[in-house]
Amino acid sequence: MKGRTAKAVSQQLDDAGIVAASLADPEAFGELFRRHAPRLHAYIKRRLGCTLADDLVAEAFATAFRQRGRFDGRSEFAAWLWGIASNLIAKHHRQETRMYRAFARTGVDPAEDGLAELVSERMAAAAYGPRLAKALASLSAQDRGAVLLLAWGELSYAEIAAILELPLGTVKAKIHRARTKLRKALPGEENDG
Repeated sequence: MKGRTAKAVSQQLDDAGIVAASLADPEAFGELFRRHAPRLHAYIKRRLGCTLADDLVAEAFATAFRQRGRFDGRSEFAAWLWGIASNLIAKHHRQETRMYRAFARTGVDPAEDGLAELVSERMAAAAYGPRLAKALASLSAQDRGAVLLLAWGELSYAEIAAILELPLGTVKAKIHRARTKLRKALPGEENDG
């Protein structure tokens, strides 16, 4: 009964409230996992592949749980969590670069999990994937991180700035620079040739 009551209470709290409640009742932290893990997992999977995604999501939440007493509420919990995950991803950036280079060479997306996708999406990925992967591998780790947080993480510029601990203008410049480089790697829809 106590567990059900704690779960019901945690479902009514905002993220910062759950972090605070988890200091007295560690099980409350599970609600944060339920809220944020699917989106974070999807993003990390696209960045580093299936194998590392499971491990890094678990590691990000374990780190957040261990450090929850340090969470001061000045930023959103999601930005804090994604910051932790981004730091973990940075540790694996060499693996990510190798993954994109392999994709560029082979045309086989290492993040593909085998589920059937729409034929048009597969054809577009087959046509543009290797060139896009090569262009992504050529970006600096921070520029790549910023543009992928926007594209695959579906985060706002402000959220990206908080995660990367950079000024908003710097994030916008990094994303603009990365997009320009990526556009050059892919043929234009109307301006090809």
